[in-house]
Amino acid sequence: MNIVEIRASVELPSMREDISFTTQDGITLLGELATPIGKPVRATLLTLHPLPTHGGFMDSHILRKAANRLPALADIAVLRFNTRGTESPRGKSQGEFDDGNSEKFDLFAALEFAKSRKLPNIWLVGWSFGTELALKYGVDLDIRGIVLLSPPLHRTSDQELQLWVGSQKTVVAIAPEFDDYLKPHEAKLRFSMIPQARVVGVDGAKHLWVGESATSSVLNEIVKVVAPEKAPLPTSYELEA
Repeated sequence: MNIVEIRASVELPSMREDISFTTQDGITLLGELATPIGKPVRATLLTLHPLPTHGGFMDSHILRKAANRLPALADIAVLRFNTRGTESPRGKSQGEFDDGNSEKFDLFAALEFAKSRKLPNIWLVGWSFGTELALKYGVDLDIRGIVLLSPPLHRTSDQELQLWVGSQKTVVAIAPEFDDYLKPHEAKLRFSMIPQARVVGVDGAKHLWVGESATSSVLNEIVKVVAPEKAPLPTSYELEA
């Protein structure tokens, strides 16, 4: 057996599949699905990337590392995709960036794809701009809940937040201590109108979750929500010979 220490560049075994799907308004989006090998899926992360006009895409590092680690470490499926007009090494999704408006169709299409694959226990995991899509459009969807990484709450109104009041869906915001837009104490104030919302502050972290300490912290917090029996994540992995 070969013991691998979990570091930034590690890619653990999983089934990796290039995927594509088409939105209600005829836009074809490109992505990837990573699933556990030889084990049932405990939970599914439908990920929503940061702002594409500021470098966000399906390979933004937390989402890529989630796909590289969580299928093997926690039996979690990770679906990543480029929203309309966004490009990554996987390719460029059709269409043009629409400031979070037509992107609702991208989210709907991704969810339908996940359901078509019978992926269980689906959670939206948004990062920055992706949290706005989850908050604005996720409340009526067939999901377990939402996990919000570095939510800026720029595009989400108080009226849209109030739609989650009375919802049975879990709402967890993971806010870095030194966030550029919404620090943990500010996030607690904004999310206080949603009774079931929980804000988790991560000491020492910044909006972009740079560094292995921040990465491991945020991935652990995600797993605590969606597959708590698999938390905390191990710091090493035993590869079969």
